Amino acid sequence: MSDITVHLIGSGDIALYRAMNALFAEAFDDADAYVSEPPSDAYVEALLAKEHIVPLVAVSDGAVIGGLVAYELEKFEQERREIYIYDLAVAETHRRRGVATALIQRLREIAAERGAWVLYVQADYGDDPAIALYTKLGRREDVMHFDIDPAK
Repeated sequence: MSDITVHLIGSGDIALYRAMNALFAEAFDDADAYVSEPPSDAYVEALLAKEHIVPLVAVSDGAVIGGLVAYELEKFEQERREIYIYDLAVAETHRRRGVATALIQRLREIAAERGAWVLYVQADYGDDPAIALYTKLGRREDVMHFDIDPAK
């Protein structure tokens, strides 16, 4: 998609961060998680300064139309890194136009620059558009995901 630019957001990009969270709230239908209790500017600045967090936004005509948040994980078994795509969303009005692919392609470039050996992402059963996208870009691995609550 030629009319978009993909930005790695960092310190000073609080407005882009907040626009990305608003996009996630709408795309995931989860305002409680993404916009109901927004973090302070100081928290956001500290978060965006962390090297292991990779937040990307796709912008078109000055508006955030896509967002991706990934985490770089250093491994114990070898001197290498892997990158986990945690959140990825595109505004409904811009879907099926290559925005998600552009975000992932920029992340692949960042991964290569950082020496990561793999990127990985999970998709939920029934999320056919996500499954089709990830199948096009990578290899499928069927795994089970478990949420474990912290100790109380």
